[in-house]
Amino acid sequence: CDNERASDLSLLSLIGHVPFGLICHPNKQHILYPLGCTVVVQDLDSKKQVFLHGHTNNVSCVVVSRDGVYVASGEVAFMGFTADIILWHFQRKELLARLSLHKGRVEGLAFSPNNLYLISLGGQDDGSVVVWHVDQREAICGSPASAQNSGNATVVVCSSCRDEMFVTAGNNTIRVWELDLPNRKIRPAECRTGHLRRVVTCMADDDSYFYIGTSSGDVLKMNTNNKLMTDFGPQKKMFSLGVTTLVLLKTGNSIVGTGEGIVALCKGSDYRVMKKIQVQGGVTSLTCRGQGHQFFIGTNKCQIYRVNYTEFKEELIAACHNEAVHDIVFPFGISDLFATCSGNDIRVWHTPENRELLRIVIPNVICHAIEIMRDGKSIISAWDDGTIRAFTPETGQPMYVVNHAHSLGVTAIAATNDCKWIISGGGEGQVRVWEIREMTQKLVEVLKEHVSAVSCIKVKKDDRECVTASLDGTCIIWDIVRFVRKQMFLANTLFKCVCYHPEEYQVITSGTDRKIGYWEVFDGSVIREVEGSASGSINGMDITSDGAFFVTGGDDHLVKLWDYKGGAVTHVGVGHSGNITRLKICPGKKNIVSVSADGAILIWKYPDLH
Repeated sequence: CDNERASDLSLLSLIGHVPFGLICHPNKQHILYPLGCTVVVQDLDSKKQVFLHGHTNNVSCVVVSRDGVYVASGEVAFMGFTADIILWHFQRKELLARLSLHKGRVEGLAFSPNNLYLISLGGQDDGSVVVWHVDQREAICGSPASAQNSGNATVVVCSSCRDEMFVTAGNNTIRVWELDLPNRKIRPAECRTGHLRRVVTCMADDDSYFYIGTSSGDVLKMNTNNKLMTDFGPQKKMFSLGVTTLVLLKTGNSIVGTGEGIVALCKGSDYRVMKKIQVQGGVTSLTCRGQGHQFFIGTNKCQIYRVNYTEFKEELIAACHNEAVHDIVFPFGISDLFATCSGNDIRVWHTPENRELLRIVIPNVICHAIEIMRDGKSIISAWDDGTIRAFTPETGQPMYVVNHAHSLGVTAIAATNDCKWIISGGGEGQVRVWEIREMTQKLVEVLKEHVSAVSCIKVKKDDRECVTASLDGTCIIWDIVRFVRKQMFLANTLFKCVCYHPEEYQVITSGTDRKIGYWEVFDGSVIREVEGSASGSINGMDITSDGAFFVTGGDDHLVKLWDYKGGAVTHVGVGHSGNITRLKICPGKKNIVSVSADGAILIWKYPDLH
């Protein structure tokens, strides 16, 4: 089979929990951030995205050289395995070198001011700091990052004026290092902080001082010449959940980001707050555009904000799910809009601009599945508290609620094409049919055959039949006029997904046994079985309107496009770093949209198959 990579991959998603993940490039035109195994480079004006592919594991840190020529990114590997650092050429978007020494995780990276050296800091299992020669693409020397009687180093910053000096800091450790190039050695000097014991979370520097933010909510000022702490503040506790990011401005002021989501403009060494804003989620990144007239904020709730320095008002420019996405659905016949559900929210997205149009939040419950009625007048949703909720697609206003629809949560939902009935599946295995009227929602029938959770429901075009897939290893075709079972498919698997072929004489199924099954609707016989994945469950599938091709995605993180008749893969999409939960082909066959357990939404160009 031809495993050609899906072309023109275009990402909608945003940063996850990556320390210092969001960086504004010195050219003032692009921002960079890691997303799973890729580094995303996004144009600030056109929103066009380019991807740096090369890592096989999640990216843990990204850094850009001061002149913007180089980008370096580090990854998280499995324990005991080597975690690579990749050096990229920014303009050419080209992989220059793969630097491999650290085990388990690369915690931090920093370029020296003139791009001579790259400093890398290993994670907890590695514990070493390494100096790399950028031009020669090789390691010069390395050393344990912290003394045996202190904690792990987690942050590294280079001096802004000397290539040979850098600082590492972490749990009760701050060290200033000097590189002795002729002898290929790095020599540390411990910084003395007196009686203060601090966990360092971020650092910034000017010519002769380093400013160190801590989890206690204060900032230490260290002199790099005599390695002594000269000042710390604020004396009064103002920054809850710690100082997580710190930016020094040319004016002598500083911008401080905190774990509780406050971004404050502070004056002087006492860090008196002059202006402040509150953002959603703890601040993980602060990055200035140019001299600081504008800056960007990244948070652990997957939001990116733009702030103009003079007004000091936040503007949300990008958002994404920060929990697993459970479902994705397109409105009938519309390619430019789709809805997703995750955790306690449903969001509606506009594809051309990769923009969130609507967010519906129901606190303390989890949304398992959604459907948009064929007439486009309502979004119906299945929730783990056993409730079916309907909302208006334009405003997100509640339309109606069906309480106690299922005893163990609603796990799957579908609507008939005439928009008069809803078919729901529950965690206990029951399939229930509801009549939806203007003011009332009535239970019409309960179909009790499945003995485990219903995972997927599809309705035939004439509304006379539906198919339900369940984790009990059965798929059942129901007559929803007489409410009887017509046919049952059995397999040694937990069925996760099912699709009618558009001509409706066959269905395809898949699940945890990694096989794609083709079944005859008429007599329930299996026509063929195809090996769908080399590893892990297949969780989602969708078929084109002409039935010639279908897509699958699952725990192997790959999106696969299949030829229906040949049963062979024609295209593979590599980009997800979490398990794919669901995917859909848009009605106009322009895109494939896949969603995953790490909160990512990936939009792929549907390939030209003529």
